[in-house]
Amino acid sequence: MLNIFALSGSLRAASNNTALLRAVARLAPPEMTVELFRELGNVPLFNPDIEATDPPVIARLRAQLIAADAVMIASPEYAHGVTGALKNALDWMVGCEAFVNKPVVLLNASPRAVHAHAALKEIINVMSARLIADASIDVPLLGAGLDVDGIVAHPEISSALRAALQVMRMEIVRLQSKW
Repeated sequence: MLNIFALSGSLRAASNNTALLRAVARLAPPEMTVELFRELGNVPLFNPDIEATDPPVIARLRAQLIAADAVMIASPEYAHGVTGALKNALDWMVGCEAFVNKPVVLLNASPRAVHAHAALKEIINVMSARLIADASIDVPLLGAGLDVDGIVAHPEISSALRAALQVMRMEIVRLQSKW
């Protein structure tokens, strides 16, 4: 069983990025679970002065990241960058091993969110994660009006997501066999 940890960079209840990750969880093959982090809004602002105290939400985030076989991230773009909430959560993980050699897939719910996507690539590279580029796809949800059920039912989108999950699975297995 492969455990995928999912992070949405959006705090919006009706977020396309969160809906995309929830759809991925429903489309995942039986040998894969996708768990969405639901506490992004509770992550305190990164402060090195309190980093050693390990706030409980940070300890949970770190433990879930470390336990995961891979991470999947979907984030909207704000002002040509990653959302502050997601960047803040990632900043908390810079000083630990949570992302070191961790396979990561980036999903992009808006093809015009090129700057945030590029910034996420740079961030995970600096954190020594392993981007699974062939599974990192753009999913044109912007303006489509699709909720989770609509994404799952959409033939082209669900097919692309299933294909990305299979590429992800194969790469995780390949990487695990090397360790």
